[in-house]
Amino acid sequence: MRYVDCVSANITNPVAFALAVAEEIGREEPRSYKEAMESKDSKKWLSSMDDEMASLRKNQTWELVPLPQGVKPVDCKWLFKIKDGISEDEPPKYKSRLVAKGFSQKEGIDYNEVFSPVVKHKSIRSS
Repeated sequence: MRYVDCVSANITNPVAFALAVAEEIGREEPRSYKEAMESKDSKKWLSSMDDEMASLRKNQTWELVPLPQGVKPVDCKWLFKIKDGISEDEPPKYKSRLVAKGFSQKEGIDYNEVFSPVVKHKSIRSS
């Protein structure tokens, strides 16, 4: 949420909101692969991308097949996020996700089933 006033955004605690926004502003999350590779944390981003690719292979997320003539491949994009450590002592985690640009896909041609990720219980933090 950027450049909003507290009333229209239904924010009941402006101080808490300001602190949360200030924390997010201090983070430098790349918006593209190029930005990630040019950042001071490029090694961390590269490691997180390797982890993502290993996970996709392990879960057999896709099957490589020859591209039929006249068909364009579905593009993909890397998304980057820095997540806080679970405890105060734990350093932030660098997370990368490879996502398909789904708006270009056609059901029955590019895919036959839909996958919905499910959160692991150990990933949920209690406040």
